[in-house]
Amino acid sequence: QVQFVESGGGLVQAGGSLRLSCQASRRIFSINTMAWYRQAPGKQRELVAVISTGGITNYVDAVKGRFTISRNNAENTMYLQMNSLKPEDTAVYYCNTRFDLLSWGQGTQVTVSS
Repeated sequence: QVQFVESGGGLVQAGGSLRLSCQASRRIFSINTMAWYRQAPGKQRELVAVISTGGITNYVDAVKGRFTISRNNAENTMYLQMNSLKPEDTAVYYCNTRFDLLSWGQGTQVTVSS
């Protein structure tokens, strides 16, 4: 099985930046479309960013122009650079495949204060 470990979250003021990391336990990024998800308290988990095996990226409208998804296939690592953070970005962030979801990691908490 594949295990994901997310890291890099923290507390930041509105307008600040964070860079999240996702480490997979084995090869996955070279053969699957990957994604970052987030879940705020009392809300459903939502898709925020996607990167294909060919490196094509897509973002939910709420984060376009502010977030950048990237990956390092050799290291089985994925990143989410988050700039111009807003309080509404506050959530637990997770990585996983875009389709045929694998087991969820613990996620990493991002809290944006106003």
